[in-house]
Amino acid sequence: MAGNSFGHLFRVTTFGESHGSAIGGVLDGCPAGIALDLEAVQKELNRRKPGQSAIVTQRKEPDAVEFFSGIFEGKTTGTPIGFAIYNTNQKSKDYGHIKDSYRPSHADYVYDKKYGFRDYRGGGRSSARETASRVVAGAIAKQFLQGVAINAYVSQVGPLTLEKGYQELDLSLVESNPVRCPDAEMAAKMEEHIKAVRKEGDTIGGVITCVAKNVPVGLGEPVFDKLHAELGKAMLSINAVKGFEYGSGFAGVKMKGSEHNDKFRPDGSTESNHSGGIQGGISNGMDIYFKVAFKPVATVIQGYETIDRQGNMVQTKGKGRHDPCVVPRAVPIVEAMTALVLADHALINRTIKTTP
Repeated sequence: MAGNSFGHLFRVTTFGESHGSAIGGVLDGCPAGIALDLEAVQKELNRRKPGQSAIVTQRKEPDAVEFFSGIFEGKTTGTPIGFAIYNTNQKSKDYGHIKDSYRPSHADYVYDKKYGFRDYRGGGRSSARETASRVVAGAIAKQFLQGVAINAYVSQVGPLTLEKGYQELDLSLVESNPVRCPDAEMAAKMEEHIKAVRKEGDTIGGVITCVAKNVPVGLGEPVFDKLHAELGKAMLSINAVKGFEYGSGFAGVKMKGSEHNDKFRPDGSTESNHSGGIQGGISNGMDIYFKVAFKPVATVIQGYETIDRQGNMVQTKGKGRHDPCVVPRAVPIVEAMTALVLADHALINRTIKTTP
């Protein structure tokens, strides 16, 4: 199976399945001598782990990361950082009913057709549990990116949309509620909506907004490795993501060029930021901001019709422990993937020689 690695120089490779012994990864390219706060890494994992509130999957996993290499006396050595997160609460029997059939809108069907074999326990490699490894790597990337602040939050759940821009919000409040929305009133409405949908045995989607501040000028390449293209690939690699837009996004098509252009100040900053902190594929020093759309979780705890491996129509019902809405737990994943992209391009920038 290809496609298990992400990044050019700051590169992570993940391994493992949802119901296997462990998941984990190898982070290569991290420079030597970086002092790591391993408690901060674990804190990021705790933000993603299952069972943390009443509106997420009730699978109980400690998600404690164990490091095997690349760290000595609290600092990175410059060698590959190997780590694992052991699975302790698998209930593989919950998936026996889909051994010979396919869940609609899951990867079940295409995995079977592509590889001729699949791990049906929780989706195997296609499970979002794989993203825990990304969070570990992203937490290390955050510590490498000294001075850069990356904050994501839930800005929409189903029809409930937080209309305030990130500049109007206190992002320190993101962790103050289980939805991870920094507006208390909207967070309460979102939480009730998720609970109501869950009670129906159904699921709902949402949107995460992410902001990266203090990103230096010059990250990203001007042709195929544009910074926004790299961020888009990173976000679209996350399970259940269906859309990505940065800066003015789709709203920009309603504006004239004279309205959309970001006027320069003498210091190179701009009066507006429709560009979303990226121009010509390269960071311009302004805030990088973007939105990521997540579809409703495909597993619904309801009866449904589907097909089996022989193409017969069969009746079945969703079972197991699943998130009614993925966005609260996806917030740290979005931050992690953002950090990995920025760290990667920060290293690429170090290889470029310029003359004064």
